[in-house]
Amino acid sequence: MHIPKKFQQHDIEQLQELIREYSFATLVTLTSTGLDANHLPILLTEINGKNVLQGHIAKANPLWKTSINQSEVLVIFNGPNCYISPNHYPTKIETGKAVPTWNYIAVHVKGVMSFVHDESWLKTMIDNLTLQHESRQTTPWSTSDAPQAYIQKMLTAIVGLEIEITSIVGQWKLSQNQPDVNKLGVVAGLLAEEEKQSQKVAELVKAQIE
Repeated sequence: MHIPKKFQQHDIEQLQELIREYSFATLVTLTSTGLDANHLPILLTEINGKNVLQGHIAKANPLWKTSINQSEVLVIFNGPNCYISPNHYPTKIETGKAVPTWNYIAVHVKGVMSFVHDESWLKTMIDNLTLQHESRQTTPWSTSDAPQAYIQKMLTAIVGLEIEITSIVGQWKLSQNQPDVNKLGVVAGLLAEEEKQSQKVAELVKAQIE
């Protein structure tokens, strides 16, 4: 991912926060049949003092057969994003020199992926993944709420993924290349929109104003 200097994000806590908040990721792999992409929820967790990514695919998905075990993969996490109109820039009125763009935040993680078939590992991963997302529910669901024979049967239908992280980079493209007057214009313009994405990006741009 090409990241201009102004848009580089080095704060590991913010990178990890995006992964946790926007955990539905794109897993890009090189398989025996060529490039492949799968979309799945990913869990960021710690194993033996190291951060790893965990997830699962259906056993019917041929990925675990067509991709070499312990091969390098790319995992893409996309955060809030939205269109930025030149009309948001006050300087446009003065010079006319403005073009549309797109503001967004994203994290790319590279790592070495292993396939896991161990039932105990799969159960723990599913429990942790469920806990992360059900914590937002009024009455959280857990695997213990379902018949255990049913859960055991479901576990036999999936293959686990564990990715040892080798690099993590982030791009926070939030109008940092614009003067503060234009950043304020972007914030005002986006807050006037009803889209939740625009509202969130407005907050992020506001944080860039010095």
